[in-house]
Order: sequence, then structure tokens, then C-alpha cells
Amino acid sequence: MDRLIEPADEDGLRTAIADAAADKRTLAVSGQGTKAGLGRPVEAQARLSVARLSGIVHYAPDELVMEAGAATPMAEIEAALDECGQQLAFEPPDLGPLYGQPPGGGTIGGVIACNLSGSRRPFAGAARDHVLGIRAVSGRGEVFASGGRVVKNVTGYDMSKLLTGSYGTLAVLSLVTFKVAPRPEATRTVLLFGETPVDAAATMEGAVDGPSDISAAAYLPQKAAARSGLDDVARAGGPVTALRLEGSREGVAERTVALRAALATSGETEELHGRRSRVFWAESGSGVLLPKAGEGGDMVWRLSLPPAQGIAGGGMIQQALGGEVSFDWAGGLVWCAPAPAENPEAVEGGAEELRRIVIEHGGHATLVRAPEAVRRRVPVFQPEGGALAALTRRVKENFDPRGVLNPGRMFEGL
Repeated sequence: MDRLIEPADEDGLRTAIADAAADKRTLAVSGQGTKAGLGRPVEAQARLSVARLSGIVHYAPDELVMEAGAATPMAEIEAALDECGQQLAFEPPDLGPLYGQPPGGGTIGGVIACNLSGSRRPFAGAARDHVLGIRAVSGRGEVFASGGRVVKNVTGYDMSKLLTGSYGTLAVLSLVTFKVAPRPEATRTVLLFGETPVDAAATMEGAVDGPSDISAAAYLPQKAAARSGLDDVARAGGPVTALRLEGSREGVAERTVALRAALATSGETEELHGRRSRVFWAESGSGVLLPKAGEGGDMVWRLSLPPAQGIAGGGMIQQALGGEVSFDWAGGLVWCAPAPAENPEAVEGGAEELRRIVIEHGGHATLVRAPEAVRRRVPVFQPEGGALAALTRRVKENFDPRGVLNPGRMFEGL
């Protein structure tokens, strides 16, 4: 896969894909390549980079709307939003460091294509809930658009929702339009030290249902907490339960005092303000507090479970497979790094056991980091069966009948 195709604009992108379809040539699609390790290894004859389809095309702070080329760096988007006191409410995680890359290298197209959402996900919705419209080129080499800068009630299927989370297997995004949100005037994170997982589950559930109006809740066991770049977390000497409050300065200050008072009988508490609070949730939401690759964390799973089942499910997986787990989304997101397995058969058996436990607890599992050989043997995404698998195949055949785009990235043979 030595050949690189890097079109300068959408028309060049259309031509490149149409030519590939005509020649039955497969393409590995990327923006900045920061998520190449996410998904099954792509078997392609050439690389198609959309890196030149970059730049903020339209930004209307008063209307809370931004439109940008698919390869626009997240750092550029976040800088523009920060200048106007705004943010992406779904808080996309930066997965680059999970794959040993420097932070800040991802693109808005990659975030949308992978439907990546961070710690605010249970409270603000997923990435796909904030997409207003897209322009894209299908595997047929046809340009199409869906939605736009204004939310309207229209008849027809919302293609942007379908493409969000399709990992570039149906079409290649050229332009994305999305909602933005005001940045809260104040942000504080209350840290509670020393809780057991069971106690932390009760604390997070109580905070979600209580009057504190939290916008994130996480639980870090001692080893994960010790890897934090924040001294208050890294030097805690034990597990850390974290609860975030956002809003007006007065409101956040009052709610923080009340929350710390309510937690006083459960252990020692501390606060993170402003930037330090944002650093904590960037760490928690991206999985970087698990062991690094080569340090016992070659395999990393991202498990989505009902919040009431997360702590229990994660505990069962840790008991069965060893390694480490940490929790976000008030227990609904479990980051899991199993202990290294002795051989490929043990790896496959461990993956089957993990998925059995996850399904038993009402969730699904995604293998977000593993050596290429493992990603060829172990299903990366939750296996589909029956009618759902047939529907997935029909959708793929409709958008990309010759299998040009990212072949095999999500499921073998697709």
C-alpha cells in the first residue's frame, strides 16, 4: 500500500473514489492517521488522505453552528471555539496518545466518522446528536449532502446519522456541520478519595439523581489515578471518585459546598477548578490512564454498559481476565486493559469471556487498541448476527457496492 492519493478538494476526492471504483482498487481512508489502530486492519491497495480538505468554512457563534472541512484539526476547532467562549458539548476524546501519538492530532471528520464522545456523553448526548449536516462522497464516486446549518423538520432519512460511526466504510466525509455550545462560566470537579468500587457506584448514582446537577462522574482505581498528570489525583494513594459541576460561578460554588458536605461522611474530598478540571476529564475520557502499550496494556477495551451495571460488570471482567479497569459515564463506560495472555488462543478465549460478561450485563464491547495480529483474529466491534448483519451488508452494498472504502475495517468481508 505504497501509493498515496491526496486530493486538493471535494471534486478531486470524487474523482479519486470514482477511479478506484472503476478499477476495483481498494482504498484505506484517513485524515491525519491518528486512529489507524482503531478497527480491524484495512486491506487496501492505496491510501486516500483527505488531509487537504481542512479549514473552518463557517462559524456563527450567535447561532451556535460551525462548518468545517473533514480534516480540520480538532486543535484548530477548539481554539476557535475557546476564543468565543464555546465548546463541543459532547466533549470528543483525544485518542491519539492511546496509540502512542502526541495529543491534539485528530480531526473533526475522524471524530464524526468514529462517533467519539467523552465524559459528558450521558448528560449531553453523543457526537451524532450534534451533527447538523454533512457532505460526502460514496464508494460509487457520487457526492451527496444531508442536512445543513439549520435544524429543520424534513421528510427522509438523515444520512449524517448513518455515516456517524461508520468508520469511513460507507462514504468519505468532505464537510461537516455541527452544533456548538456555550462554555460554562465555571467548572469544578469534586474528588472523593478512598471509596471501594461498590461505594463509588452508589456515590455516582446518588450524584446523578440528586440536586447537584453534575455533568460527569468517574471512578479511578489507585493505579489509574497514579498515572494522572495532576498531583491531587496522582498522589491520592488510593482510588478517586470524581464528580463535575458546571454553570454560573455562584451556582457552581454553592453546589460544590453542598456536595462536599454531603460526601463528608464518605471520605476526604478535594476540588479541581477550571483548567485542572478540564485536564482531568480529558484524561478520564480518553483511556490514557490505563497502562501504555508494552507496559501490560497492549489490549484496551471500551465497554458500554447500563450505568447501574458498569461497576459490577467491570469487576467481573477484572476478576476473570486480570489487568485493570476504570470507569466513566457514571459507571456506564468501562475502560479495560486485561492482563497479557500467554498465547493467541488465550487472547481469543479472553475476548469471548469478556464479551459474554458484557452481554450478560446488557452492554457491548469495542477493542480500541491491540496489536495488528490480534485485531485480525478477535472481532473489534460487537459481532452482528441475523437480520442486523444482513442489514449492515445491504447498507454497505448500497453506498459502496465494489467494496472500495476501508474494506474490512469494521467487520470481516465488509
